[in-house]
Amino acid sequence: MSIFDRYRKPAVIPSADQALPGRSEKMQVPPAHTVLKTPMEGPFPANMQQLIFGLGCFWGAERKFWQQAGVYTTAVGYCGGHTPNPTYEEVCSGMTGHNEVVLVVFDPEQVDTQKLLALFWESHNPTQGMRQGNDIGTQYRSGIYCSDEAQLTLAKVSAEQYQQALCKAGLPEISTEIVIAGEFYYAEGYHQQYLDKNPGGYCGLGGTGVTCPL
Repeated sequence: MSIFDRYRKPAVIPSADQALPGRSEKMQVPPAHTVLKTPMEGPFPANMQQLIFGLGCFWGAERKFWQQAGVYTTAVGYCGGHTPNPTYEEVCSGMTGHNEVVLVVFDPEQVDTQKLLALFWESHNPTQGMRQGNDIGTQYRSGIYCSDEAQLTLAKVSAEQYQQALCKAGLPEISTEIVIAGEFYYAEGYHQQYLDKNPGGYCGLGGTGVTCPL
């Protein structure tokens, strides 16, 4: 039995002491976004801002954001846990604490934070805890990982507003994790812009049908 089978899909995020050790070597990242043709890694232009979102399997989530006008680049990766430079298999084991996420680098003069937050809320079901549809595990939790306190405030206010809309629709409490971002670790190259490379690939993204009042 491998370590991944032994710890398959735990229901809670492991502590730092329980998490897999990871490694110091960083993941090799493709130089350019296959759709936007912009750099995948920084330094980014000085006027750009960043947000990180977790809304289930990151393949479909990334496509949602690269399609948004004003987004400079996107990348899929891992955030919110403990293990440095994890692999996909390690994240799927549930023993890194990380979430599958999308890094969104955007021009605030072309698209504001609230527009991206509304897209986030409407693109998935933020009430499901450690899952998104049939994708079950801590790596599929809903999350907003902010670059600064201003973004954090906006994200928390947006959650309150969307919660009111969800309650009117008879849906339960939001379980979204909203925090200042820790380090973002890039996922393997084959995951980047996966649905551009594989147009018929799996996308488990699905919203509640409730409009976000932002």
